[in-house]
Amino acid sequence: MSESDSTRPVPGPDDGPDRSSSPDAGDVSAPSGAELDDPALLPPLAAPPSSEPPAPPAPYAKEPRRSGFKKGFGAGLGAALGVGVVLCALSLLSALSLVVMLVIIRPGEANTSASTTATTTIWGDAGASHTLRAIEVSGAIETTGGSTSSLYTSATYGYDVADVIDDLEADDADGLLLLMDTPGGTIPGARAIAQAAERYRDRTGHPVIAYVTGMAASGGMYAMAGADHIYADQGTMIGSIGVIMGPFAHYSGVTQIDNGILSGGVSADSIEQFYLTQGTGKDFGNAFREMTDEERAVYTSDIAREYDVFVQWVADERGIGTETIRNELGAYLYDAQTAVDKHLADAVMGRDEAFRQAATDSGVDPGDTRIIADTTPGALSRLFGADSSRVFGHGAPMTSGTATSELCTSATTVFAWSANPVQACGG
Repeated sequence: MSESDSTRPVPGPDDGPDRSSSPDAGDVSAPSGAELDDPALLPPLAAPPSSEPPAPPAPYAKEPRRSGFKKGFGAGLGAALGVGVVLCALSLLSALSLVVMLVIIRPGEANTSASTTATTTIWGDAGASHTLRAIEVSGAIETTGGSTSSLYTSATYGYDVADVIDDLEADDADGLLLLMDTPGGTIPGARAIAQAAERYRDRTGHPVIAYVTGMAASGGMYAMAGADHIYADQGTMIGSIGVIMGPFAHYSGVTQIDNGILSGGVSADSIEQFYLTQGTGKDFGNAFREMTDEERAVYTSDIAREYDVFVQWVADERGIGTETIRNELGAYLYDAQTAVDKHLADAVMGRDEAFRQAATDSGVDPGDTRIIADTTPGALSRLFGADSSRVFGHGAPMTSGTATSELCTSATTVFAWSANPVQACGG
């Protein structure tokens, strides 16, 4: 650098060159006339302004950046869902396994073997040396389960219970205990229980004891009459040795049948119903005609025959004269003490006393005896479909709807019904 350069004044901000007039400003000079005449040399014309506003520029598609929290939450949620799916699958497999086991040993279904019927101790020490096998006969006695519904109470299926009794061997128990609480039922069902109990005594040499916990009426009396001993709790009812057939209905002079909330459903001067039949008396029970004298005689004869068998069975097993049963006892129900006085039962006892006496009757020590009965499914079993109201040979109560029981088919039954059977059977 020369001395002259070092002493050159530094231009200030207002001392710069005038770029608007200087050729060094880089401005393009105006075109000449020749250039204006050449279209190729003319600058491009600007496009006319548009009436529509220009479209906004497309936003830049930038992937949002996830925070560390969101990343961690998503990963944790995915892991949790994965673990949940695995646990659900394992739970489902466990449930299916349990259902399979319940189907195999589920009481009240297809099982007919005593060895597959689950039992529990209902009295005494579970580790006792001696055992009495209790069979509960409760509700209406039906013939067999699976095809019909009971009335508005639980039901006992006589043939199914007989299968359990027939599978008992001498080593299985020291005696058989029938726990009775039934208004009666079908003749075949009641006879099946009675005959199975008789076979058990003959096969094993062990006694059969009946204990009435509520009612033993009609078919209940039929089922337990052959027991070696009959005990009854205080307040129970026993008897009703009789046969009934029905129910039947006859509509006469019908002008209106109430079948609605607001008014009657049917109004007419006459109502007729008939069947096309072959065979005299084939439409027996038609509610729209009276029963003929011939029909009454035929069916009265039928139930009289069943009544004779019933009376003779009770007379032979309880040591009561047939005429006494027919003329004195009749088909009445008696309290426990009166039943003892009339030889329908042997003693009035409370539960604990009766169970101790049953052990003594069986020749074993009551202090070293337990009583076992069919197991009712627990909460877990009910969760997977087992009916808590059913044990083997027993049907669930019917809480609504119309009954389709064998007791509602006009078949001959030994039955004591305290309510209106026509209403119960949907009539």
